[in-house]
Amino acid sequence: MELGESLEDYLESILVLSEKIDHVRSVDVASYLGFSKPSVSHAVKLLEKDGYLHLDENKFLYLTDAGNRIATETYRRHRFFREMLEEIGVPKTIAENDACRMEHVISQETFDAIQNYYENKK
Repeated sequence: MELGESLEDYLESILVLSEKIDHVRSVDVASYLGFSKPSVSHAVKLLEKDGYLHLDENKFLYLTDAGNRIATETYRRHRFFREMLEEIGVPKTIAENDACRMEHVISQETFDAIQNYYENKK
């Protein structure tokens, strides 16, 4: 299922936040992404309904296996593009912003080809 950039970003943010704090809540995601709490609440409901995350009785967010797979792959792409762009001289802030967009728009085949090409040229 194609989630789209926005929902992938929510999953990715939950993954990143879970590495920094013990329990991730919607308010943490809203703060991290700079989105409104109602926007995050809506996305959480969609992602929970589709089986990508679980919201427990304490309102803590947990990625399911499916959500974790998508978040991990999205974050892997993000890190690769950010690091690659910085290595070729793109300023850090621009590299971060561009990587966030690039991670969503290319196919897995293209990503793998770029990554293999870049790694072999290093």
